[in-house]
Amino acid sequence: MKNMKALTILLAAAMVTLTGCGSSSDNSGNAATNTPANDTTANNTATGNNAATGNDAAANNTAADNTAANNTAADDADAPAATNLDGREIHISAWWDGTPKGDTADSKKALDKLHEVEKKYNVKIKYDNIPFDKYMDKFTTAALSGTPMADISILEFKRALAPIKQGLLLPLSDYTQATSDINNEQVHTTKLPQLLGNDYFFGGKGVSTVGMFYNRDLFKKLGLPDPQDLYASGEWNWDKFLEVAKQATTDTNNDGKPDTWGFADWAPGAARDFGVTNGALFVNDDLSVGFTDPKMIETLEFINRLYNTENVVKVKKGDKNSWDETSTFKDGDVAMTSNFDWNVGGLPFEVGVVPNPQGPSGDGKYTYANTAQNGWVIPKGVKDPQAVYQIYEELQDVPSTEEYLGQNGLEALFKNQSDIDMALQHINNTGRISLEEGVTDYPWFSVMDDIIKKKLSVKATVEKYKAPAEAALAKLK
Repeated sequence: MKNMKALTILLAAAMVTLTGCGSSSDNSGNAATNTPANDTTANNTATGNNAATGNDAAANNTAADNTAANNTAADDADAPAATNLDGREIHISAWWDGTPKGDTADSKKALDKLHEVEKKYNVKIKYDNIPFDKYMDKFTTAALSGTPMADISILEFKRALAPIKQGLLLPLSDYTQATSDINNEQVHTTKLPQLLGNDYFFGGKGVSTVGMFYNRDLFKKLGLPDPQDLYASGEWNWDKFLEVAKQATTDTNNDGKPDTWGFADWAPGAARDFGVTNGALFVNDDLSVGFTDPKMIETLEFINRLYNTENVVKVKKGDKNSWDETSTFKDGDVAMTSNFDWNVGGLPFEVGVVPNPQGPSGDGKYTYANTAQNGWVIPKGVKDPQAVYQIYEELQDVPSTEEYLGQNGLEALFKNQSDIDMALQHINNTGRISLEEGVTDYPWFSVMDDIIKKKLSVKATVEKYKAPAEAALAKLK
């Protein structure tokens, strides 16, 4: 798989979604966990299937190289002159240390680029590592005081709602220029999804995979249909997923208990992912209550059926709503899990992946709830934001040793090219931003507790928590 098809590489798209590193949990048992990453780790869209071979491949590569060279020359000619910042320190903050270590080929290139940019702008670039549990308090306090804690900071989308409402983040239009890469081809820097109707976030390029992972060895042992075949034939929907989950739940020794299970996940996470495939969210994009939407009610009914009626879910520790259940799939006796690439690596069985199954009211546009979306921002009060941003863009201009975007991670996780193709072509860039964790006192987890653990009526539960949800959103607004 190291020798990926030339045309496939050339067709890689540049719409991306940044992921950072760290973890958090609230007192409801909810958790959001992100993988360690440098600034070139993110989601990107699909590549093509077609192969260019022999002279055709060489011609395509030559043409691409010439085009890139011409574009670079034009960009260099149009780009604004470098600003002398008189030895100023430019601080970039995250909840990890972003300093290039120079210990790999890619990292060495990044370190060389850092020194080049420092000399060009007469600056010293500092990477500030701030503990995750103190990060937002420090960011908000500093920004409100008019002295931001860093010139560039990474924020989770869900945690950025209040700072945006408080006017603490500069929109991209305040500091990017017509010549900025982000306003053109986005070769090195990408414009991330809007939040509350405006562009605030930028990021690097990379790949992440969130979807329905499955134990291919167990599928073969039980004679189950491969989900990728079902997806290709247009059959991969909730009904087919449940049918396969039932077939995978088996009692081979007749002791009345399953020896293998169809599914494992924490129920709140499953509700978010299945909700997105059905066109619904717990909090709508306009900050209105989402769980009263008939599409979300339909989703909650299905998740309730999955966990409390069909008996196809393995719950290892007894709490269906526990984050720990995201790791139950690793036991090897579970067929499927709606999960994250960073959580299913290094297992003793072969892992396959397919998008989460489409709901009856979904349109197929989104396949998972993107709860861990991160992006870089420039806070209000930063001096010379145009120059600061230009420095960021130039730091990203580092040629990678990978033959295609995400190669190292994908080839470490998957043994089959079909899984890599599925991740790149049908999963990347299909996440929908999920914001409920960023709304203080929003009762989405209480909804899940009442339905899944207390086994109360979905419609009655939704009605019970509608007013508290509206109050929480009104406070944010």
